[in-house]
Amino acid sequence: MSSTTDTPAPDVSATTGTSEARRPRRLSMSDGALQTLLLFGFLVVIAAYFTSQNSNFLTTRNGLNILINVGVIGIVSLGQLLALISGGFDLSVGGIVPLGAVSFALLVNAGYSVPTALLVVVLLGAASGVVNGVLIAKARINPLIATLGTLSVTGGLALTLADGVQVPFADVSAGVLTRRSLFDINNHVWIFLGLALLMFAVLRYTSYGRQLYAVGGNKQAARLAGIRVDLVTVSVYVISGALAALAGAVLASQLLTGSGTAGTNSGLQSITAVILGGASLSGGVGGVPGTVIGVLILGALSNGMAILTVPSFYQTMATGAVLLLAVGLSQYRSARRSAS
Repeated sequence: MSSTTDTPAPDVSATTGTSEARRPRRLSMSDGALQTLLLFGFLVVIAAYFTSQNSNFLTTRNGLNILINVGVIGIVSLGQLLALISGGFDLSVGGIVPLGAVSFALLVNAGYSVPTALLVVVLLGAASGVVNGVLIAKARINPLIATLGTLSVTGGLALTLADGVQVPFADVSAGVLTRRSLFDINNHVWIFLGLALLMFAVLRYTSYGRQLYAVGGNKQAARLAGIRVDLVTVSVYVISGALAALAGAVLASQLLTGSGTAGTNSGLQSITAVILGGASLSGGVGGVPGTVIGVLILGALSNGMAILTVPSFYQTMATGAVLLLAVGLSQYRSARRSAS
């Protein structure tokens, strides 16, 4: 995958096709490619370190384990990427994921087929995204406050539906979403990779992708250019909510139970992965290749520390340190762009 989507939002003048408008984009694409390459190098360094400590880290089986473990947060991160590019972020995924997990388990236990249950769960997540989008785009509520509020609502609803307990699958065959299939790789890994390729194509080759970068870069300029900013903003949170609910269904399929507490940390984890992958808190920047590598870095760190039997609380501290590092890098990149 190319890293050409790791670019700042193009100036509105880019629509005129002038050479002056195109030249900065070519330069920023080179910067994005270099950034993705450096990020990949960081992943290699992490892998080399853990391999030096335990040779079992760099094996095909363990590599597949990493992919299996990051599948859920990877799906969430793809939606979070859109939110960050648009100039916001989505904390509500931390409530939508468990809501999707519980809803999926309840539906399949009620006799609905897996595809039908999955469709209902995704629509439920999309509906939550509509609420977020309307609060942010129309009511002009800060994304932090809006998504924090819906996080509490959806998280509480998940616990209410589950009656405060786990909801095990009555039929384990409903765990098909995480069953191994093609090349003995789990279905949800293929789902994650397929969604990543689709989103890469959308951001790189469609007018919607260009509009999204423009909205994140400068909303007022985007409005003057004729872009329906509010509609783009709402669509971002609809997609993010739908993907978070899908991730919840995958998580339930993986655990063979729906839990109102599983996946509650997906908000911070996904933001960490996306920012680490090159996105900016100020919006207008980010791409799928960097996000995928950011997800893999988090997965490699967690997996490596587990292999080395590092206590779980140190793993939590490491995740927090990576978040601070990612935000610091984001601020540094923003300062460099402003200076140039």
